[in-house]
Amino acid sequence: MQKIIIADDHPMLRAGLVQTINKEVDLKVVAECESGEELISKIRDEDYDIAIIDIDMPGRNGIDILKEIRKENKKLPVLILSGYDEKNYGIRAIQAGANAYLSKETDIKIIIDTLRKIKGGKKHISPELAEALANHIDFTSDKPLHENLSDRELEVMILIAKGKTVSEIAEQLFLSVNTINTYRARVMEKLNLKTNTQLALYVLENGLLDKKPLTK
Repeated sequence: MQKIIIADDHPMLRAGLVQTINKEVDLKVVAECESGEELISKIRDEDYDIAIIDIDMPGRNGIDILKEIRKENKKLPVLILSGYDEKNYGIRAIQAGANAYLSKETDIKIIIDTLRKIKGGKKHISPELAEALANHIDFTSDKPLHENLSDRELEVMILIAKGKTVSEIAEQLFLSVNTINTYRARVMEKLNLKTNTQLALYVLENGLLDKKPLTK
């Protein structure tokens, strides 16, 4: 029996996933979290066979949490299950140490199969993500400017594009206002932008707000 822990702040979605997984004879969700910090705490206290992590959670994002997990536990299989498009976030997730990255709209049978494939530390790359990875390797000189951003810079950029103030972002990410201003300045420099309006247009034009609807 593979013991699974899930971190996702959407109760209805999480409940549906738990119910479906627990119908399988070889898989069982034994713990649930609503934030990345709660996930880290539970992983430190108990042993699990697989972790399922959402990218978009309160406070630190899933990729940031994954990086911290990898500092302490390099072997725990992790599936990033996200509402974000694979081509924009899948590569970052795999580079951060995820064993697999799937959209929340992926057929549940594929999600179950992926959980079985990654147990023991193996990786599973979907055809769509494999193509994105190949393009990333083969055409790095032509890659979009935002791929030069760090994960945190990308996160701050998207929050600014969503209309969040610097203070609101600082509170959400548990960082200082000065730190957020530094990230914003780096984003503007790397993307050759001058204003928040230009930044928001860049995010929209590159599909970085193309987040699939989630059910709260």
